[in-house]
Amino acid sequence: MKLLVIGSGGREHALAWRLAKTHGLQKVFVAPGNAGTASERELENINITDPEALADFAAEQKVHLTVVGPEAPLAAGIVNLFRARGLKIFGPTREAAQLESSKDFAKRFMARHNIPTARFATFSDRGSAHAYVDQQGAPIVIKADGLAAGKGVVVAMSLADAHDAIDHMLPPASQGAAATPARVVIEEYLEGEEASFIVMVDGKNVLPLASSQDHKRIGDGDSGPNTGGMGAYSPAPVVTPEVHARAMREIILPTVRGMAADGTPYTGFLYAGLMIGRDGSVKTVEFNCRLGDPETQPIMMRLKSDLLTLLDHAVAGRLDLVEAAWDRRVALGVVLAAANYPGTPRTGDVISGLPESSEDSHVFHAGSSEQDGQIVTSGGRVLCVTTLSDNLKRAQKHAYDLIVGIHFDGMQYRRDIGHRAISR
Repeated sequence: MKLLVIGSGGREHALAWRLAKTHGLQKVFVAPGNAGTASERELENINITDPEALADFAAEQKVHLTVVGPEAPLAAGIVNLFRARGLKIFGPTREAAQLESSKDFAKRFMARHNIPTARFATFSDRGSAHAYVDQQGAPIVIKADGLAAGKGVVVAMSLADAHDAIDHMLPPASQGAAATPARVVIEEYLEGEEASFIVMVDGKNVLPLASSQDHKRIGDGDSGPNTGGMGAYSPAPVVTPEVHARAMREIILPTVRGMAADGTPYTGFLYAGLMIGRDGSVKTVEFNCRLGDPETQPIMMRLKSDLLTLLDHAVAGRLDLVEAAWDRRVALGVVLAAANYPGTPRTGDVISGLPESSEDSHVFHAGSSEQDGQIVTSGGRVLCVTTLSDNLKRAQKHAYDLIVGIHFDGMQYRRDIGHRAISR
């Protein structure tokens, strides 16, 4: 049996690594993969990114199932393409993926189906956006409408920051439709603690995955600009049984039912970013139509069930017949980022000191590639050092002990991953 994972990040490395543990599996292809997936014996990188060529490859190789990691191929309709050719694939269609590819679509959907979220307004005109911000005051949240790799959000604590964000995200009128994104969504600022709530959906049935919490900002103490995520851990203590039940009842199930009612049934991984209030209330910060990165890395470390079995049930519309089993231990991942990230990252720096994998630790690659026999940086978030231990403090210590031996010029990382859970 052969499988195909589409993507090149840490999330895809973790997915392929977990799928490779399937009994009787012949090969997991990763397209295009990275230096980490290239180094795993059970995985094979293929240098294909064109959707039609990927479908041709899946057909020629008789791939049993394709799993899509990143958001861009989903937004471009790769699931529609594979299904039209009779190929098994797990992910949402182009139409359903608008929950992530358009913030405006998602906010209007939530308003229509009474799913709790922040108040919002959408603008394509700079002047109107500036006037709205002046009327609402700060703090306030400015979001680019389209895909922005997790970095299209500015939490503006002052009016000046809000106006700067609008100027950055909206083109001057003179540029017209040539510049993107063309719209911004401006939201009220929500107080509380964020957590990642990820589920598998088969169009009707829902299977929750383990809870997790990531660290968006670049610096310790949640300082500096937003990134795609600087680390994560699972489970997230803030997601109590009560919060879990509320998220399912008020957000996840109404979303799945609403998408079906709107004629765009949802299949695939669905990620709801939750804002959890002190009173236990939950609101939706955003939807992602795929697994989170770096949340996937600790979640896959904890998964004890056979991932392919879960995926096969999902594709067949039978998620109600299966459950996921989880390691009771805690998993934590620390992202090592390249110089200049989250701006334009420097690439080509040689990576050394990578530790051997073990039963309770694995270094998942993201922005890495092979060059002249060496592993070098090739993106913003380069590695995710992920560990499993009896409690969060031990997992944290293990991860940072491993990081001591790893080096590349300009390497930056947070030294407080897990601080929220530890403080609880």
